[in-house]
Amino acid sequence: MKKVSPKYKEAAKKVDSTKLYSVSEAVALAKSSAYAKFDETVDLAFRLGIDPRHADQMVRGAIVMPAGTGKKTTVVVITAGEKLAEAEKAGADFVGGDDIINKIAGGWMDFDRVIATPDMMGKIGKIARVLGPRGLMPNPKLGTVTTDVSKAIAEQKAGKVEYRADKTGIVHVPIGKKSFTEAQLLENFKAVTGAILRAKPSSAKGTYVKSLTISTTMGPGVKIDANDASTVSL
Repeated sequence: MKKVSPKYKEAAKKVDSTKLYSVSEAVALAKSSAYAKFDETVDLAFRLGIDPRHADQMVRGAIVMPAGTGKKTTVVVITAGEKLAEAEKAGADFVGGDDIINKIAGGWMDFDRVIATPDMMGKIGKIARVLGPRGLMPNPKLGTVTTDVSKAIAEQKAGKVEYRADKTGIVHVPIGKKSFTEAQLLENFKAVTGAILRAKPSSAKGTYVKSLTISTTMGPGVKIDANDASTVSL
């Protein structure tokens, strides 16, 4: 049985587990119930009425956080020719072609995002088994396979976050840090929730957002009224 710390028990007393809070109430409560000494991440968990086993019901995408993520994103760009200089000028942390691919194949993973130009995707196939399980494989739908590397780098540096439903239909998305103001967290909350709502598969039946919870890394979950979330996010 998992041991619950005294600090968690104290924080949990602030939250009524039977109540659905408004978005503003939930954000404020999540911040106030965070107790760790480090700057905890604030996370949203959407339980969706989808069946991810069916490709037409997968919910996946990416969004640039209006207020940022509070995290420095290390970006690798895999490209060739004149795009090498463009990527360096745009602020990529690491830029290269075959040399970067071979380095990753050898076990190097000191980065958060990989951007690639279309002409390099054939070569990147050799490291797909390394990048794929970590959610780092470049994907045109997420804007990480592109000829406009400057734009892609700028988005990642500004706080672009990818989201994807797991096999149980739950989507976890970080919306900032405990140190963010409530206004910043609300701004990111609205952007993320709006994106999730717009991503509803046409084949999904019944209630789409079954539940929505906000929490910090160590803090208790705070349940949010999905109807209020929809109202403030659209």
